[in-house]
Amino acid sequence: MSRVNVALFILLAFIWGASYTFIKIAVDGLTPAQLVLGRVLLGAIVLFAVLTATKGRLPRNAAVWGHTVVTAILGMVAPFLLLAWGEQRTSAAMAGVLIAATPLLTLAAVTAALPAERATWRKGVGFVLGFVGVVIVIGPWSTSAGSLAGQLAVLGAALCYALQTVYVKKMLASKGVPPLVSATTQVITATVLQAIVTPFFPWKTPHFSAGVIISILLLGVVGTGLAYLIYFRLIGDMGAANASAVNYLVPITAVLVSLITLGEHITWNMIVGTLVVLAALAFAENRLPALAPART
Repeated sequence: MSRVNVALFILLAFIWGASYTFIKIAVDGLTPAQLVLGRVLLGAIVLFAVLTATKGRLPRNAAVWGHTVVTAILGMVAPFLLLAWGEQRTSAAMAGVLIAATPLLTLAAVTAALPAERATWRKGVGFVLGFVGVVIVIGPWSTSAGSLAGQLAVLGAALCYALQTVYVKKMLASKGVPPLVSATTQVITATVLQAIVTPFFPWKTPHFSAGVIISILLLGVVGTGLAYLIYFRLIGDMGAANASAVNYLVPITAVLVSLITLGEHITWNMIVGTLVVLAALAFAENRLPALAPART
């Protein structure tokens, strides 16, 4: 991995980890629906500008747009709403560590839905250990990190991300859509869908404090626009499997940013539970060198 890719990898982990803090700040002045609409609109503007500058074109295939509606719902509209709603009821740090379950849920969903992905004893053990880790993170014996409803909403967002991955692999991977085109199409579609559903959600007059304005700009321009560009650059240079390993760092950066900026209380079970989830994922994916068979 080149030094540039290492820097981009770490930067992406901080961008995605910091997003939970920015969501927490933004929902002080916006409803979840208002926040999501602003976030995807700004992200769409950034990605469409880059696509235009690189002389890319949006797909003309109606089937691709139809599948994109599903991926936009599963990958943006639904999880973004769940995260915003959930962070009104739990901490940014808790949201960041719970989202660590995404790769594990993805592994489970891919194994269940795609015939080519065999279920193995290693994956089974990883799933069980991962579930134990999530329970430890939530800490049902304590309410210090927010309500159970908020935490379950965040897990619902993680499940949406997992289902989106399965859908893309099953329905879109064979369409040959370039990554930047796919990302731009998805964010534009999410913007249209969110604009349609926002009037049906509770509404309040937005309160645009400096923190809210900065947070929504960073979420949209950086967290949704720039982050996609970095991620697809890493996929091109490193491969999808290696690029997705950024998910191991996101919970750590999420906790660090929320601790520094919001002064949130970090409990022992959040740390232990996150380590258990990440270890379970590493075991299920056979990423632990000590446990991997020796090569001769």
